[in-house]
Amino acid sequence: LQKALGGGLVFIGPDLRERGGNRDFREDRSAVAPGWLRAAEDAGLRVRAGRWLVNGEPACMLIDFTPFFENKDEIYTEAWEEFGVDSLRAYGDYDEASMFSYAAGKLVETIFLKAMRKNTRVVYQAHEWMSGLGMLMLKKNAPAVATVFTTHATSMGRSITGNGKELYKYFTGYDGDQMASELNMEAKHSIEKRAAQGADCLTTVSRLTDRECRQLLGRDADVILPNGFDLGIVPDARRMAAVRRAARMKLLGVCSALIGTELGKDTLIVSTSGRNDFRCKGFDVYMEALAQLNDRLRRSGRSGGRKVLALIEVPCWTKQPRRDLTERLESGKPYNAPLDMPMLTHELYNAGDDRIVQTIQRMGLWNTSADAVKVVLVPCYLDGD
Repeated sequence: LQKALGGGLVFIGPDLRERGGNRDFREDRSAVAPGWLRAAEDAGLRVRAGRWLVNGEPACMLIDFTPFFENKDEIYTEAWEEFGVDSLRAYGDYDEASMFSYAAGKLVETIFLKAMRKNTRVVYQAHEWMSGLGMLMLKKNAPAVATVFTTHATSMGRSITGNGKELYKYFTGYDGDQMASELNMEAKHSIEKRAAQGADCLTTVSRLTDRECRQLLGRDADVILPNGFDLGIVPDARRMAAVRRAARMKLLGVCSALIGTELGKDTLIVSTSGRNDFRCKGFDVYMEALAQLNDRLRRSGRSGGRKVLALIEVPCWTKQPRRDLTERLESGKPYNAPLDMPMLTHELYNAGDDRIVQTIQRMGLWNTSADAVKVVLVPCYLDGD
């Protein structure tokens, strides 16, 4: 994108300074035109400009969206009157996502109308339902800005499968609006559908999700943009062996301290990861398979002493790293007993209600000395701390 657009590429994100900052951001006001920041500040928007610390370090702007919460009822009323977006039964992350989305759209509207020359060509790409509200408001207030709405999956497709229903078996029989009402998804589906139908260009990531757009959102994608993978994040072959070896030793050391049993160098490590979507991402199937494997190995005695370390690397409602685990790792003292909750590396706010933790316990995967399969939930994205 930078090769194609140069300095014309700018990302917009939420300013999380009040929540401890953003380690992937370096402030640099020169990353964008100075008139942009002046226009935003004159409009009362709290914005920081800088570089996103990924490959290429593209320009980005972070906006504080919290001031819009006090006006959210008026904003939702306008969305209903102008676009038919139904937010009455919103819950969960809807408000936070929508207020950021609204702020992002307001930022681009302000820059476009106040700090750009006439006839400047601007494209605004909004991803997923979370960014739909700002895109629709931008279409109303600055219609010369071209809009692209990108779905990576539909909210209703996820909800249908997440509620144990067969999505593809009865695919052509599903009506998005009807299912949204049945599954209490009216708000998210409403903003997603209006954004998909209102954008100048609708894109999605596969032919399968294009079918979902047609069936559940009422519009075919204009362009299919297949999911890609940045090979730049993979160490080159010369470094890969060393990186893998160091990571493996760290994993075995941390998990050994957690379960109170030394995991040998011949331990087989398997892992699953992804967004915390219990059924759609197959975590239920994964844990069922681990339980069956553990039962077979215990009954047959065929493991020969070799252990299987099965990791579930999925972000949950994480509080902090476990102090008892940290202390055990730092002490260097020998241990021969597991810590309490020996399947969990971090403290959770809701460990008693977490679906993954409950399933691990229900299936008897307690990481005892008799278990050949050890299951460990790492409930957060690892960032080096």
